[in-house]
Amino acid sequence: MNFDYLLVRLGELTLKGRNRGKFESLMLGKIKQALTEYPELSYESAFGRVYIKLNGADGARVLSRLTDVFGIWTISPVLKARHDLEDIRKAALAVMEAHQPVPYTFKMSVKRAWKAFPHDSMEMNHLVGAHVLRNTPSLRVDVREPDVELRLDIQQQGVFVYCTVVPGAGGFPLGMNGKAMLLLSGGIDSPVAGWTAMRKGLEIEAVHFHSYPFTSQQATDKVIALAKRLAYYGGRIKLHLVPFTELQTTLAQQKQDHLIITLMRRSMLRIAERLAERSGALALVTGDSLGQVASQTLGSMNVIGRAAQLPLLRPLVMMDKLEIIRISERIGTYETSILPYEDCCTLFVPKSPATNPNLRVVEGIEHALGEQLERMVAEAVAGTDTVVMTAQGPEEKRAVPSAEDRWF
Repeated sequence: MNFDYLLVRLGELTLKGRNRGKFESLMLGKIKQALTEYPELSYESAFGRVYIKLNGADGARVLSRLTDVFGIWTISPVLKARHDLEDIRKAALAVMEAHQPVPYTFKMSVKRAWKAFPHDSMEMNHLVGAHVLRNTPSLRVDVREPDVELRLDIQQQGVFVYCTVVPGAGGFPLGMNGKAMLLLSGGIDSPVAGWTAMRKGLEIEAVHFHSYPFTSQQATDKVIALAKRLAYYGGRIKLHLVPFTELQTTLAQQKQDHLIITLMRRSMLRIAERLAERSGALALVTGDSLGQVASQTLGSMNVIGRAAQLPLLRPLVMMDKLEIIRISERIGTYETSILPYEDCCTLFVPKSPATNPNLRVVEGIEHALGEQLERMVAEAVAGTDTVVMTAQGPEEKRAVPSAEDRWF
């Protein structure tokens, strides 16, 4: 059957009290942005909800797109009835008859938000439920574990009838909680960390370190593909491509093989932090998962993290690998992440990397490099290229802007 509307229930933003109106307005804007290819749609807002009138649009396709919009709790296809009992009964019966698989038990659930409606919730349970039972002989009532819950949402603008509730992405509307810089390696974990950060309302930019000619163009293309997929959820993402060859080879020449990963990741954080400051990002995001590799033990994360002044967010830190893989499969990054192209983090990996590095030793090596280390960090930042990614692909490529000529 063809439903009239989609009922969108908003998620965590409803917890924001007096600022709720501002957040609901932001959420409506994000929904409209995600549905720009459907100009025929129209929108109505209510307390913690958005009603989308389909006006002939493909409801299944619109619903599918909405399941990936952050800040949405659930979505339901609904029929709209007038404030007339017979019209409501007709809509309720149509919704039940269209439900697949065919239900054998049901219960009624009525929300009477518009108090001027002449019948209260208990009366509507009986008046509509009895009509459905009379016209569906195979159906019976089960208030504890029904196959279907038939719901009426009585609002001033009409009565919305439905029985299907589809989970949304949850979280906060994108950008509501500020901006962060994601370290995007090309593996399984970092794209999931980026998606998780966006789900909590963070706009993200991404930074990737390449070591040409040790790493191939295919490795960079792989990261661009991952950024494109993240842009499907984020709308538009800037991907900063940082030349890391000189820094990486210089660190490898210090004859501290067991500390090479620690030294590299500290330099990456310094570069990412400078790019974040230029972009107005207030935090760094990594795909670290506690104990997964040598650089992600608690001791390693402590020493590496001290290189950054900005907050270092690790959304996957308590997840195991299987959880991360399941999310990557669901968000569409897994197949790209497992392509066999090396990134710079897999180069010069020692046989026995330090799992509990000594901070004073690490800082001593960096101090010995002195101005050379600072120069290489500055040159890496200056040599960064920025690709603006959308879900359709690269939008524009340019050197990373200074604070004076920032265009965003």
